Amino acid sequence: MTAPARRKDAATLPLAFRSNSAHDLWQKAVQIRQEWLGHGLSTQPADRVTAERSLTGLYARISRPQPRFEWVDSPYQALPRVVGLPTLDLLYRWIRDPLPPGTPPLASDLAALASRLRGALGEGVVHADPELSPPRKGKHKEPWPTLPPAEALATGVPLGVVIHRGVREALHRSLASGFYLPVRAALAVDGPAPVCWYGQQDASWVAYYDALQRLGLARRQPDEISHFREWAALARSCGWWWPGEEVCVVVERPKIVHTDPVPGAWHDEVRLRHGGVEYRDGWSPRLR
Repeated sequence: MTAPARRKDAATLPLAFRSNSAHDLWQKAVQIRQEWLGHGLSTQPADRVTAERSLTGLYARISRPQPRFEWVDSPYQALPRVVGLPTLDLLYRWIRDPLPPGTPPLASDLAALASRLRGALGEGVVHADPELSPPRKGKHKEPWPTLPPAEALATGVPLGVVIHRGVREALHRSLASGFYLPVRAALAVDGPAPVCWYGQQDASWVAYYDALQRLGLARRQPDEISHFREWAALARSCGWWWPGEEVCVVVERPKIVHTDPVPGAWHDEVRLRHGGVEYRDGWSPRLR
């Protein structure tokens, strides 16, 4: 699958945009962001049926058979089961020249698949998608000012920029910087852990494109819709996962999550409290 040419129908603002003010659409985007933040911090037991069905669909998209699923109660419990899977440094070798010998690991194909989807979703946005290129203004291509959302809209910052900053970037700060990066660092006692995907904490980009679609600011092709639903279902149903050729190791959602608000944040960003996450096997990472 390759990113399609920009849709002709994407050049015209949709009815939803014309009939609602930018402020009203932003308020709806805030509600969608909070919905996905709830998924990202959920402590409900995993929906294993949905997660396995969605993972099987992603494997099929890269021409791999359904793997055997091994469920574990924490990322720490996963480590002995993912020995030999590629680290991020190894995956980077597959995008450099010269390429290493042999067949690319499954994780490399999966990363490329996700990248192509996100590119296609960005091409379907009715405005210039800030996810694909930095937003600029004026003939000198200066960055748009960073302001609280109401002030930003009032001073002419485009709604698309406000949504990107207030949904995509805000959720990334909460779920990546505020959650999975410090937890992952606690795993790296004996060196970097293999590459994984973060399930519920991958919600930042999923929420962003979901918001644009629900606000009427994006157009999608049928295959993009079904593909996106697989990633969205994973963000709603499980924790981290490590994909291997024969076995996919999937982590249950945490048992306890306590967060604190980020002081001075405009978009309800949060971060894990010290000792604020405990998994179902009792593992509580020492956050740095």
